[in-house]
Amino acid sequence: MKKAVLSVINDLVTDQRLDRICTTLTGMGFEVMLVGRRKKGSLPLQPRDYRMHRMKLLFSKGALFYAEYNIRLFLYLLFHRADILVSNDLDTLPANYLASRIKRKPLIHDSHEYFTETPELVNRKRVQSIWKWFERQIFPKLKTVYTVNESIAGLYEQEYGIRPHVIRNIPASGKVQPKLSRAELGLPDDKNIILLQGAGINIQRGAEEMVEAMTYMEDSIFLIVGDGDVLPVLKSMVRDLSLEEKVKFIPRQPLEKVRQYTILADIGISLDKDTNINYRFSLPNKLFDYIHAGLPILASPLVEVKKIIKKYDIGMTIQNHDPRHIADCLLNMLSDRQRMAIWKENLTFAAKELCWEKEENKLKQIYSPFV
Repeated sequence: MKKAVLSVINDLVTDQRLDRICTTLTGMGFEVMLVGRRKKGSLPLQPRDYRMHRMKLLFSKGALFYAEYNIRLFLYLLFHRADILVSNDLDTLPANYLASRIKRKPLIHDSHEYFTETPELVNRKRVQSIWKWFERQIFPKLKTVYTVNESIAGLYEQEYGIRPHVIRNIPASGKVQPKLSRAELGLPDDKNIILLQGAGINIQRGAEEMVEAMTYMEDSIFLIVGDGDVLPVLKSMVRDLSLEEKVKFIPRQPLEKVRQYTILADIGISLDKDTNINYRFSLPNKLFDYIHAGLPILASPLVEVKKIIKKYDIGMTIQNHDPRHIADCLLNMLSDRQRMAIWKENLTFAAKELCWEKEENKLKQIYSPFV
């Protein structure tokens, strides 16, 4: 049995993309090992159909963290059996590339985003230039690459002449069923729930404006499920604006628990700003989670996001990030019951078409030569 070792820099708890891919590879007959890191406060890993390993690092951020992770990952890959290496995002690519060259094993690269243009890098030109150097040295030499949408695939093709395959991060078909009631989750039955979920609730994703928009909203709560760099700012805003009764924070949860919160909401939001190339062409995972939970969506008009919402008619896009405008859009959505019913019906069709089973067939074609 061929062994595939996939590596990613997160703690593996909520990474739905890697879980789907590892499950698919296991079903193809691979022995799968998923490698990540253990963070302070990481949730325990739940049993899965494949093996997992988390490294505990001395550093948690900055240059020393990335250097330590890649050194530790390189040593792990060097001294553990692997027939195929799979790097996830640029921050795992140096260790994987070096190990693949030394061990003469095939390397596949999965780019979850346009890494060098993330907001965390665009304003740090020296750090950005270092990562760009690694990308320019390695990316043109890669033989098998896939990414999350056509726009990002086009950017890589334009820069390096390599057209990555596209594997979108979409849930499996089958409607999510509520196992817990709102009351059991501590949520009110008499309020509309506007949901933001994810493991990357960071700057420039519209969360601050959404909190402020709640000053104009009645009979609704804004539910934030997950974590990210901007959460301390959001919590400070909630205190300053006296919105404790309107904005609720739920810390990181196992995937199944997140789905329970999602299915009980009324509207899902995705308000990323068009402030950098990575966000401009992003296709957030939460968009598909909302679709499969049957949630009408309010989103910013990013290229890939607007394409999905318009094609299936499953919600609205905002015109700007003014909090009053966001609130008006939400109030219009909630008050138009006929339109909400149409969106919900359309969401059922969208979920059937946008499913992992269809993406999985493309993934199998990529990996089948290595079985």
